[in-house]
Amino acid sequence: MHRTKHAQEITNRFRELVEDAGDSLDSNHYDELSLLIEAGIDASLVDYMEMIAKKLENMAHDVKHSAEFFEED
Repeated sequence: MHRTKHAQEITNRFRELVEDAGDSLDSNHYDELSLLIEAGIDASLVDYMEMIAKKLENMAHDVKHSAEFFEED
């Protein structure tokens, strides 16, 4: 999955920054951070898909309206 890989890459970069500063965190914290990042990505994707679905719904309505204009009696 691309989202999981991307979340892990962000987490790894954060780990590097923390370690470069001379600090450290328990690996469980990094695992949790990765999950939080992935959840944020998922939430953004859901919002985007809802926006696309609304556009498709509006387009379908427009097509139906246009089709009714051309219907024969």
